[in-house]
Amino acid sequence: QVQLVESGGGLVQAGGSLRLSCAASGRTFYAMGWFRQAPGKEREFVAAIRWSSSTTYYADSVKGRFTISRDNAENTAYLQMNSLKPEDTAVYYCAASQSVRVVLRRLDYDYWGQGTQVTVSS
Repeated sequence: QVQLVESGGGLVQAGGSLRLSCAASGRTFYAMGWFRQAPGKEREFVAAIRWSSSTTYYADSVKGRFTISRDNAENTAYLQMNSLKPEDTAVYYCAASQSVRVVLRRLDYDYWGQGTQVTVSS
């Protein structure tokens, strides 16, 4: 049974940092990604990483501030978030893809975590 378990969300002041973790169990994946959804908005792509090549992708809004990485041994993906802004406030979701795809779209992913709240105060 596949499970994605996120952790690391919380409340932080603007300019601060948080690191999100997504521990995957049940199988290995082709890619893992992070999406976020703010109240009243669509779920949007944040970052993704292809597992074998470590190729990374970022939304323009987080480029230079967020870093996605992975630990093969732990089958875990991380999202290091620095220089956080109030507009980064959202529920952050981890997702995993089991086949070769674009990895930038929600439909590219087969499994989703339960989400973790990130709140950035001004």
